[in-house]
Amino acid sequence: MAIVYVNGQWVSKEQAMVSVFDHGLLYGDGVFEGIRAYNGKIFRLREHLERLYDSAKAIWLTIPIDIAEMTALHEEGVKRAGLADCYIRSVVTRGTGDLGLDPRKCKTPSIFVIFDKIALWPEERYAQGLSVVTASTPTPHRESLSPRVKSLNYLPHILAKVEGIVAGADEVLMLDSSGFVAEGSGANLFIVRRGELLTPAPHSGILRGVTRDAVIEIAKATGRTVHETTLNRFDVYTADEVFFTGTGAELVHANSVDGRKIGDGKAGSVMSDLRERFRKLAKGG
Repeated sequence: MAIVYVNGQWVSKEQAMVSVFDHGLLYGDGVFEGIRAYNGKIFRLREHLERLYDSAKAIWLTIPIDIAEMTALHEEGVKRAGLADCYIRSVVTRGTGDLGLDPRKCKTPSIFVIFDKIALWPEERYAQGLSVVTASTPTPHRESLSPRVKSLNYLPHILAKVEGIVAGADEVLMLDSSGFVAEGSGANLFIVRRGELLTPAPHSGILRGVTRDAVIEIAKATGRTVHETTLNRFDVYTADEVFFTGTGAELVHANSVDGRKIGDGKAGSVMSDLRERFRKLAKGG
């Protein structure tokens, strides 16, 4: 069953509440992580929590418990939820304040962690692949809000997602402010060209995903070449394979991008192999 930790209390999802004066709600002033547990074991919890604490520090937000206590909280939540395969949403906000922007008016940050299930795509979508269109909404400029900060302000990505919905597509390709390929609406992007993997570099305006890093590690361990580089839409259109990675999505391929069929439209051999290896790694804890 779903269970939620809210500021020191364990409650059901129906009982979980935060104040309407919480600056996470009023201004998107906070950070979060999406984490998964497989067979009761949390996948790369340390990496996720380090990114959560780094994101908080970057926005001048001090999480009121240390990372060891946060780790124990997550492990307890998985046990309380009783879900073998569990999706975890960990959120830290600036906390309750007034109607102004001043973060000093928020005396205590809010912490809530949701333990539930997630299914971004039905299983048949993993076989059929996703239709993708390029969104006109760019990712935020890296000097305005660093893409390394996993903040609660996801409105640009939501607006890009809306463009995809209106166009009848499953997913969108987001570009950075310079027009280079960045990511999906909530996932990192890889392409395969002549057996080599290419993915936008961290400085390209992307969030450096934990699943992305795991896929790179797996690829290199199996002798594949990986390039973290600058990509444009030509690279995507002419790729042998295109796929997205993320905690929620895991690995899922694109069958077309802006009307251009990718390969034969089916999941390519490289991504299929990486997905199988990733799932074995994840289920092993």
